[in-house]
Amino acid sequence: MSLLEIRNAHLKLDGKNILNGVSLSVNKGEVHAIMGPNGSGKSTLSYMLAGRDGYGLEEGEILLDGNSLSEMEADERARSGLFLAFQYPVELPGVAGMSFLREAVNSRRKFLGEQELNHLAFVKEVRKEASKMFVKDEMLKRAVNVGFSGGEKKRFEILQMAMLKPRVSILDETDSGLDVDALKIVSDGVNDQRNNDNAIVVITHYQRLLDYIVPDFVHILSDGVIIKSGGPELALEVEKNGYTGLINAA
Repeated sequence: MSLLEIRNAHLKLDGKNILNGVSLSVNKGEVHAIMGPNGSGKSTLSYMLAGRDGYGLEEGEILLDGNSLSEMEADERARSGLFLAFQYPVELPGVAGMSFLREAVNSRRKFLGEQELNHLAFVKEVRKEASKMFVKDEMLKRAVNVGFSGGEKKRFEILQMAMLKPRVSILDETDSGLDVDALKIVSDGVNDQRNNDNAIVVITHYQRLLDYIVPDFVHILSDGVIIKSGGPELALEVEKNGYTGLINAA
């Protein structure tokens, strides 16, 4: 059984067809990259998976660990083990990073039937993971993403991923706005989370992220449907020749 299964997903926004029959199976231990030109439906796919308001399926099904996500709200999907790292992380004025993380972690632990972490245990764990992402205590005390640089926002998102230990992580253009140093830190953080019991789906325009987070499979999305799948060499083909030839061939 696949860890994440997308079956014939169709979705409309403002009366326009955006996803036109996306099907994808992601197994434990795998990293999948989804690439495609602007307007191909990549971010819409990530929002649909995460359960964003207004992004419900017209047709099709999404399964996580064999359980349908279609009727679940976004918070239920998150507790079930689905994590979305946004291209543009949102600011949460008045909500301290440490409090936000502890609430999220304990909410997931409660869902899994595990004991919630007390304050000391949580602080010890979050500091251990934060040090890997170069996130200092001062940053954890600040309101989530408020006044953060682009790199800080992305590092904080991967810290969330490390703390929540999701079953499936969707990374929506995580490389957006990062310089080379920040990209390496973020990529190292993602790679550190790879194991045989979870899966990662990387959504990106560019090959450069896939130099750091090497996928097992690459899928090309165009006009709301996957037109070609292959290994890491497919991303190199896109880098060299662009999308046009693949789209015309499809």
